[in-house]
Amino acid sequence: MRYIVGVDVGGTNLVVGTVPEDGSSLYGYQMEPTDVAGGPDGAVKQIERLVTVSLSQARAELGADIDIAGIGIGAPGPLDTHSGTVLLTPNLGWTDMPLRDRVSSALGLPATLDNDANCAVLGEWWRGAAQGGKIVLGLTIGTGIGGGIVLDGKIFHGASDVAGEFGHASIDQSGRKCNCGNYGCLEAYAAGPAIARRALEGIEAGADSVLPQYVNGALDRLTAKTVSEAARDGDAFCLEVIRETAHILGGAIANLVNILNPDVVVICGGVTAAGSHLFDPMCNEVRQRAFRPGVRACRIVPGSLPGTAGVYGAAASYMAQAWGTD
Repeated sequence: MRYIVGVDVGGTNLVVGTVPEDGSSLYGYQMEPTDVAGGPDGAVKQIERLVTVSLSQARAELGADIDIAGIGIGAPGPLDTHSGTVLLTPNLGWTDMPLRDRVSSALGLPATLDNDANCAVLGEWWRGAAQGGKIVLGLTIGTGIGGGIVLDGKIFHGASDVAGEFGHASIDQSGRKCNCGNYGCLEAYAAGPAIARRALEGIEAGADSVLPQYVNGALDRLTAKTVSEAARDGDAFCLEVIRETAHILGGAIANLVNILNPDVVVICGGVTAAGSHLFDPMCNEVRQRAFRPGVRACRIVPGSLPGTAGVYGAAASYMAQAWGTD
């Protein structure tokens, strides 16, 4: 049995784990906040350290002589999978970063690179909520909004590695500015920071809400998680923020259902913690906006691998790229 280290580089957290080639388990799980301030150099050092710890723990549990094949890395894009270069990461501030080769050189192991959202969706297809899907679309909703397309178990990259960038679909051409520099992107409305920002704007405009109590009045500490917690506790204003987010996401998903006719749409990331307050109105919006045959053929599900989908997917992407399993 061969093992692959999966590395999921996110705008908020860096997650690492060692995965057997059959995907049956995950060893040496590590997670800590991404070293954004340290730039590319800090990120490489952080990855090197966490991979070393993960491998040490895996070897302690499985035996010192386990066969470590390589490292699969998922990182925000756009990127070039062939050269292993991160071209641009709006939420991390990297440009033309040869991440694959730097990690490979630091650890003395072969490595591959793929988009982090692609990896999360592939992980859900391989071991999670999207198992059995033939045409799988996924949205990863966290610091930003990523997306991925898996067709018959293979990531669809498009002509230049940017397929599935659903978060940067324009939903309002004169709308909010996005971190990518464009205006009106889905990410600027429904990513975690955008949800918190919209809630903050409502509070500052005088909305009646107990939300400030959740952060002891420090409104700069508001997060989408805080808004979701207040919504679950029945705060009417926060419920409305979550419902509005659901309508925005539902409209975007309806477009995807009409365009690609998937059999599974999987929603990953921290925003899914809002539960039925988000999913029920979101799915209702899809039903209202998408063609009925497409809706009937499609199940919309929350991811079942919170925190680890990207690790599993990065390992699966390594196998596809390095061993030709796709």
